[in-house]
Amino acid sequence: MKRLLATTLLAAAAAAHAAPLAWRGISLSSAEWGEKLPFPGVYGKDYVYPSVASTAYYQAQGMNLMRVGFRWERLQPRLMGELDAAELARLREFVDGTTARGLHVLLDPHNYAAYKDIHIGRPEVPHAAFADFWRRLALQFKDNARVQFGLVNEPRNMPTETWADAAQAAVDAIRQTGATNLITLPGNGYTGAWSWFESKWYGTPNADVMGRVKDPLDNMVFEVHQYFDKDGSGTNAECVSPTIGVERLQRFTQWLKANKRRALLGELGGGANAVCEQAVAGALKHLQDNADVWTGWLWWAGGPTWGDYFLSLEPDGGKDKPQMRWLKPYLKD
Repeated sequence: MKRLLATTLLAAAAAAHAAPLAWRGISLSSAEWGEKLPFPGVYGKDYVYPSVASTAYYQAQGMNLMRVGFRWERLQPRLMGELDAAELARLREFVDGTTARGLHVLLDPHNYAAYKDIHIGRPEVPHAAFADFWRRLALQFKDNARVQFGLVNEPRNMPTETWADAAQAAVDAIRQTGATNLITLPGNGYTGAWSWFESKWYGTPNADVMGRVKDPLDNMVFEVHQYFDKDGSGTNAECVSPTIGVERLQRFTQWLKANKRRALLGELGGGANAVCEQAVAGALKHLQDNADVWTGWLWWAGGPTWGDYFLSLEPDGGKDKPQMRWLKPYLKD
């Protein structure tokens, strides 16, 4: 039965005629690297930003959204202080050059809701500090309609209520600058779609708390991540089953519909094997079939320094990675 369903999923993907979702793209990772070295590290040695030119490959495939990771501490070396001019210039070079190509950029402070490993909501990193960071960043990019604001990557190790309060403070600070840009809001506990209703390991379920975060402009979507390996971490090249992609998204999709909210699948991926191919195809078809609540998706990952990382979509010697073939039915009209 599973083999028959998997074959059906692949056939459906190959024959997909529906228009692609509004956002489809990739998380470009590398500017947040080097956090375990003497921090903040040396630019060009410990971390780099992706080049604007490197986005041409993804744009040619039909992608239109680039999520770029960076570190809060590098951009704002002192809480409540000015943004670092050199680091801001590096980020701006990528953002301005990429959006000038007609692409959109999702800003991704890749910090897990912490500053120098101290989580937001602790006395050392109050909600006001997180709001101040986003106020300053919004002022820099609010006039570029192709820039989107991802509040932070994968909050963890904190009460869900604390994260919701911090997120609301950041949303309010962004809107008080006059910025109208799209905001993406992650949940607690690594923002997994499959753990949105979890009540054991990360605190109060996101399903019970995160809906209270509001945007006065209603230009905000939830950002969830989902992998298809055994523990949902994306660290194993093997996926659980051909149908796991759909299975891990269904309940969250129903929650979106019931609560009249929308979401972006901000990270997904799978190793280059037949089971993961089927799982990914099933997940992407599920998103497309529920386009009333899903706005798009981003593959994890790309960027210039991944080497032979099994999830990297960076072309190798001018050749596409196998997973790019899986995505093509969902990239172009």
